[in-house]
Amino acid sequence: MKSKLVIIMFPLVALMLLPTMSRPHCEIPCGIYDDAMRYDMLVEDILTIEKSMDEIIKLSSQGEKNYNQLVRWVVNKEEHANKIMEIIGQYFLNQRLKPVAPDNKEEYSNYIEQLTIMHQILIYAMKCKQTTDKTNTEKLRELVSKSRELYFAEHGHEH
Repeated sequence: MKSKLVIIMFPLVALMLLPTMSRPHCEIPCGIYDDAMRYDMLVEDILTIEKSMDEIIKLSSQGEKNYNQLVRWVVNKEEHANKIMEIIGQYFLNQRLKPVAPDNKEEYSNYIEQLTIMHQILIYAMKCKQTTDKTNTEKLRELVSKSRELYFAEHGHEH
C-alpha cells in the first residue's frame, strides 16, 4: 500500500516543485550567461511591480471591492519582487560577481560598491513586497541602472 502511495505521490510532488526547481540559472556553471538579458528582466519586474501597485491602490479605493482581483495583484507584486531577489542572489551574487582580493584597491572598491548596490536592491525589492509605495520602485530602478553601469564597465558589453 505504501509503495503505491509513493508511486502516486512522487510525480505530484515533482510537478509541484518543478517551477521552483527550474527557475534559477544553473550553478554548474554551464558558461551560458546573458547578463544584459538579466538586467532587462529586472527592469521588466520593476515595471510589473509598479503596475501591480497601481492596480492595488485603484481596487482598494473602490467602494465595492473586488477582493479576488485585489489578491491577484498582490500575489503578482510579490512574485515579481521575488524574481528580482532571485536574479540578484542566484544569478549575480552566486555566479557572476566574483570576489576580489582587498590588496587590489581599485577592483576591490568596485566589488564592494557592486555588493552594496545589490544588497540595496534586495532590500528595496523586500520593501516593494511590504507596501504600495512607488518610491521603492523608483529607488529599485535607480539601483538596477547603477548596478548595470558598474557591471558592464567591469565585465564589458559582450555578456
